[in-house]
Amino acid sequence: MTMIRPAAIIFDYGNVLCRPQSLADVETLAAIVKLDIAEFQTRYWRRRLSYDEAALDPRSYWQTVADGQLTEAEIDRLNDIDGKSWTHPAAVMPEWAKNVRASGVRTAILSNMPLTVREALDHSEWLPEFDHRTFSCDVRLAKPAPEIYRYSLRGLGVAARDALFLDDKSENVQAAEALGIHSILFTTPEDLAGQFFGRFDLPPPAVASVGVGQVPDLPRSEEMKDDQNK
Repeated sequence: MTMIRPAAIIFDYGNVLCRPQSLADVETLAAIVKLDIAEFQTRYWRRRLSYDEAALDPRSYWQTVADGQLTEAEIDRLNDIDGKSWTHPAAVMPEWAKNVRASGVRTAILSNMPLTVREALDHSEWLPEFDHRTFSCDVRLAKPAPEIYRYSLRGLGVAARDALFLDDKSENVQAAEALGIHSILFTTPEDLAGQFFGRFDLPPPAVASVGVGQVPDLPRSEEMKDDQNK
């Protein structure tokens, strides 16, 4: 079986490169809009895609969540907490993205994200460099719309067949696969490493184990470059 050598890897951001929101952050947000956790979560996600696409501005979005009037100070606080809540690095993946890019593979972020979160992300020093970034709030499109994937591919300068896409939502993975992009549904770095074996000609994320044997350590950037030139 021929191994696939992607020219580029496209990373989802939320729950792939960063951790999920903490319960403490969710509780704080819910308290500001005076909702219990369950009801807050329902309302938070109900119009989130429209917010990600910039079809709703922050004030309109939070008013729909609260189902009532909020003060400017409350909206500012919601924006601040919500933005920062999505800026905590996930284990393994940011470093792996950095090392993969150093090896010569182009990298990109393709994320559904509102402007307020993207602005918070601009101050996250832990996030490595990427060759291209596509945020839904900038292009006013969101996954799983096909055109946002094409936009990312154009920005990277690669064909669909030469890219690998990682996302934690099955509908986004299926949309990418429909365009001919190699795709993996991301759950954990360990699972991702396991799916690399026998399929992709790239060092997987460095993890302790994947349940099928020991995973080799990810080579240092210099070693990856040497291997690529052999």
